[in-house]
Formats: sequence, C-alpha cells, structure tokens
Amino acid sequence: QVQLVESGGGLVQSGGSLRLSCAASRFTFIHYDMRWYRQVPGKARELVASIASNGDATNYAATAKGRFTISRDNANYTVYLQMNSLKLEDTAMYYCNADQFWGQGTQVTVSA
Repeated sequence: QVQLVESGGGLVQSGGSLRLSCAASRFTFIHYDMRWYRQVPGKARELVASIASNGDATNYAATAKGRFTISRDNANYTVYLQMNSLKLEDTAMYYCNADQFWGQGTQVTVSA
C-alpha cells in the first residue's frame, strides 16, 4: 500500500516561513510527478505546486509563485514545499499527492 506522510506544518506569523515534507513509501517514487494541494474548510482543494518525476520541471499556482518552492529528493523518497513570506490566506490543510494517492495532510496556520 502506498503511503504519503506529510509533516512540517504549524503556526507561523505572517511573513514567516515553513518547510513541509512528504515522505513516500512502498511505491516507485521516482516514476511519479508529485504535487502539493491545500484546502480550506468549505472550499475546493487547490493545487499549489507540482514537480516532475525527475525534478526537472515545476509549476506553481499564481498564489504561490515567487514565494513557494517545491523540490524532491528521489534518493530519500521525499518531496518538499518551502514556503516563504507566508500570508494569512495561506492558512489551510496541505496535502501531498501522487497520482491517486494522498497523504493525511498537515495544517498550516498563519497568524497576524
């Protein structure tokens, strides 16, 4: 069974930074594009960033561009989301995704 386990969320002040991690196990990690989504209660899940299987290509939502960086370490089956200059509106549950597989999410809360 594929497992994706996110970590690194927490409470941070506006303007601060957090680094999310997603540890993958039990599948051929290197063959999958990886994505970070986020969701606020009552709203649809939003794609934040994606990275190709070999790490050569990345894409970002307009809200994340210039502030967030997605990266991956295929040797250690981990994908990261570095989030800088955090804003109140970045508050959400953040999910790691690979194809049809999802992690349980990690909460990011940005305070004023």
